[in-house]
Amino acid sequence: MRQKALSAATAALAGLAAVTMAAPAPASASAVTIRVERGHTETVREWFDPFTCPTNMVLTGRSHHGDENNATTYYCSFIFVNDEQARVFVGDWTPGQKESRSSYSAPADQALVGRWHTGDENGTTKYRPATISWQGRQVRLTDPLWTGEYKESSHTWQAEFNKVMVGRSHTGDENGRTKYQYATVTVTD
Repeated sequence: MRQKALSAATAALAGLAAVTMAAPAPASASAVTIRVERGHTETVREWFDPFTCPTNMVLTGRSHHGDENNATTYYCSFIFVNDEQARVFVGDWTPGQKESRSSYSAPADQALVGRWHTGDENGTTKYRPATISWQGRQVRLTDPLWTGEYKESSHTWQAEFNKVMVGRSHTGDENGRTKYQYATVTVTD
């Protein structure tokens, strides 16, 4: 009888040890749903008009056909996290670059919200970056990639699903090449 009592006690202790030594179950990560939704399209004079997306929107595309005397169309989008609109904090214009050899990538975790070009390919181009937040947390822009080259005078480009524009590069005149840099919208704890 004493042996049965010891065996039961030993088994109970072994079970308790197994319970207390087991790794805690991982906390479930809060799932977030991100949606980038187009909300504004505007066409401006390429050679003259500064353009900034409306409040709480970022650039997600651009279209241009012809030379600097033709219009440029910009596509702006809202960012929603769990169906709540993210806030966009617009920064200052960058210093001007000569358009014919311009290249700009926004600082880490910043999207483009504006572009300002004056003149022809010898004129200047400026960009306007912005930070994005949701519920007081910074929205991250990860895995930046460059597109292939587009002929500046005949192209339309729009970012892929849940991605935003974070850079642009151009060489030459209106027959030169333009590339866009885009990144994925994410939120971390």
